Amino acid sequence: MDKKKIQEKVAFSILTFTMLLVVIPIILIIGFILYKGIGTINWGFITEMPRKGMKEGGIYPAIVGTMYLVLGTMAFALPLGIGSAIYLNEYAKRGRLTKLIRLAILNLAGVPSVVYGLFGLGLFVFFLGFGTSILAGSLTLACLILPVIITASEEALKSVSAEYREASLALGATKWQTIRHVVLPHAMPGILTGAILGIGRAAGETAPILLTVAAFFLPRLPKSIFDQAMVLPYHLYIISTQVPNMPEGIQYGTALVLLGVISIFFIIATTIRIKMKVANRS
Repeated sequence: MDKKKIQEKVAFSILTFTMLLVVIPIILIIGFILYKGIGTINWGFITEMPRKGMKEGGIYPAIVGTMYLVLGTMAFALPLGIGSAIYLNEYAKRGRLTKLIRLAILNLAGVPSVVYGLFGLGLFVFFLGFGTSILAGSLTLACLILPVIITASEEALKSVSAEYREASLALGATKWQTIRHVVLPHAMPGILTGAILGIGRAAGETAPILLTVAAFFLPRLPKSIFDQAMVLPYHLYIISTQVPNMPEGIQYGTALVLLGVISIFFIIATTIRIKMKVANRS
């Protein structure tokens, strides 16, 4: 057999094995949670208020609170993230300051989430006076996922060929018209990829919301953005560590619902991304 073909097969085998090392544990985790929690999932568990210290009833307030929080986070993070990426890639002059800003953004992506929680507690809860609320929690999580969205959006903008920009400018379009009507539509699938990653991180964080929005037991729905809310990640943490004699099925059922809520956001964003790719090709 040809030496190059042998090397190719070895490399392919190594990559396949590496992929399996990542995929198999994920499948096992999801399967285990599904096996433990599927028996608890019913209409009442999803739509009812919690009762008797969360040992009975449902987790409806936590589901609604999580959706409010994720939607609020994306409402703040997406415009800021995409706008920052457009400025850095299209308008900012190449130099030390721009490099320093990009380095700072990359470093912010590695900051522990509890640090963002303390930042949100000091700035949004106390200094700006928003209190422990959905608004404070959304702004804190928006700060948390901004580095991911900015980085992904900038890479998506860089991937758009310079020929599109030159052709648009040659036809008399302004720079902003070129960005808005030519660059952004082609970059949007990549930008949505960053949004998907941000959604996953925002929906699953516990430390930031612990300090800015989450309530221990609140069997009612929030009435405004200045209200506290029950949130699934914090609710799962509480019933797993702080409530004695909590039925195991409720714990795993809550984890399964959390995965389901995140999956819904993922499916919506992925569907939009695929439709945009198809529209760009046509």
